[in-house]
Amino acid sequence: MTGVLASQQIETLITSGALSADVDFIEGQVQPASLDLRLGTVAYRVRASFLTGENRKVADRLTEFEMHRIDLSDGAVLEKGCVYVVPLMEHLALSSDIQAIANAKSSTGRLDLLTRVITDGGVEFDRIPAGYTGPLYAEICPRSFSVLVRPGMRLNQIRFRQGQSILSDQELRDLHNSDVLVAGGPAVIGEGLGFSVDLEPGSGNLVGYRAKPHTGVIDLDRIGEYDPKDFWDELRTDGRQLVLDPGAFYILVSREAVHIPPGYAAEMAPYLAMVGEFRVHYAGFFDPGFGHAAAGGTGARGVLEVRCHEAPFVLEHGQTVGRLVYERMSEVPETLYGAGIASNYQGQGLKLSKHFKA
Repeated sequence: MTGVLASQQIETLITSGALSADVDFIEGQVQPASLDLRLGTVAYRVRASFLTGENRKVADRLTEFEMHRIDLSDGAVLEKGCVYVVPLMEHLALSSDIQAIANAKSSTGRLDLLTRVITDGGVEFDRIPAGYTGPLYAEICPRSFSVLVRPGMRLNQIRFRQGQSILSDQELRDLHNSDVLVAGGPAVIGEGLGFSVDLEPGSGNLVGYRAKPHTGVIDLDRIGEYDPKDFWDELRTDGRQLVLDPGAFYILVSREAVHIPPGYAAEMAPYLAMVGEFRVHYAGFFDPGFGHAAAGGTGARGVLEVRCHEAPFVLEHGQTVGRLVYERMSEVPETLYGAGIASNYQGQGLKLSKHFKA
């Protein structure tokens, strides 16, 4: 069958040896439609981000770009504005009909950690061709906050896909007609399901957060411990618009409450660059069951990770800023997002990462 591989199929990849690791896989690492990837024991500080290139190995390129290496065994700080490459614990030996795509986990994106997977012979970030055999590496660039990391931390996730699984616009319309993908508003469909920004708060006038430029370190193992005001400025508006500052990082929320039915997965794709001087999307996987009623949700809004580019830009309420691309699952996962697993963002609205106090 074609489609995104479900949790039970990922478990089969592990038992068959197509997925292996330096350290045994742990409970919770396999998600409904993805596998969490774990940091290894060393980080290489490099002078620039790079792609490996055809017929070249990451290990060889590291000798060219490495400035120094850091032992992560007892924890180490990855500093804001620096670029690191960390070998991951997992290795792949994919068959010729299975390809993979990686992405930052939700909490990673909400901390403005630019985190991408690179491979031997790789010519794209986060894209792993069918038949790839070899190691995986995470390129990590903290953009807003310095972070404390340790081996085994899970900043990235990987999905496996067999064949063509992306829904056409017509298939997406048909799915919306049968399963209601957007609650409380129209479904704007064009190369995916349109996402717009909400700058009209229902109560109060809080519409988002902007990362402060000078903060302390965030230990990624500390959950619910940090005071948001030490790291974020609250953004409030009564005017249904927000001026984005160049270089600043924002947490906003979508106007739409979306639903991912059990037999589907989705990925947030950035909108066309021509619509504005900003980028949306650092952590883009939406699992089967996200916002699904049977899994404890009634539609959930998407958190938008926004960075403004060269010029100040006025963002308007309801402006389209991204799109959700839906894919078929090869099988319905045995466990859905939010149903019996530790899903931090089911039924979410505007919400910072899990490291901050509610």
